[in-house]
Amino acid sequence: MLELKNVCAGYRRLEILHDVSLTVGEKEIVSLIGANGAGKTTTLRAVAGIIKATGGEILLGGKPVQSQRADEIVRAGMLHVAQDRALFGDLDVIENLEMGAYSQPRSSIKASLDQVFDLFPILATRRTQRANTMSGGQQQMLAIGRALMARPTCLTLDEPSVGLAPNLAAQVITAITQIRDTGVTVLIVEQNASQALAISDRAYVIESGAIVLEGSGAELADDPRVRAAYLGT
Repeated sequence: MLELKNVCAGYRRLEILHDVSLTVGEKEIVSLIGANGAGKTTTLRAVAGIIKATGGEILLGGKPVQSQRADEIVRAGMLHVAQDRALFGDLDVIENLEMGAYSQPRSSIKASLDQVFDLFPILATRRTQRANTMSGGQQQMLAIGRALMARPTCLTLDEPSVGLAPNLAAQVITAITQIRDTGVTVLIVEQNASQALAISDRAYVIESGAIVLEGSGAELADDPRVRAAYLGT
């Protein structure tokens, strides 16, 4: 579904990613773990077209997208949920969700709303609440729900549990597995490596802008190097 081949990317003259290659198969959850500054967020931004790859290829469904605009990548089925959530704070829940469906026909919006409310029932009870008055956990659910309104085939999530209380973080992580079960492919960057690896079919470790380890979620969770560096054991 999603493949990066020797991708290089960065900001102005500073290259952050050095020949990054990874694959995310259809209906998989794949996690990308690493220390702060390792290149995780840069990888997701390059995939989403927020920054342009300076080398290599990014393929979505076998088609190159690295030269496309971010809105074209959305229309191709790739949706990105940023760490800062980027909600429209003065708009209410319904308005934020409908903004996410801008690329979809109006006739599909009700069905998409129903799917989001099934996944996050709290949003159904806060339909008219402004986004900037919601809790961090509710905002994260809204950000994910807004992305789902575009009916993605592939979803990238940057630190979805950051700043959340443990119970809310667990709800978000559980929702990610439910999203995968609906047929959506997921690439996740997550500060809680143990949680991410527990739900991941496969995972990669990135250090200094390069992939240094890969394997199943269970294999990396048991790897002594990963346990020492990222799991605190």
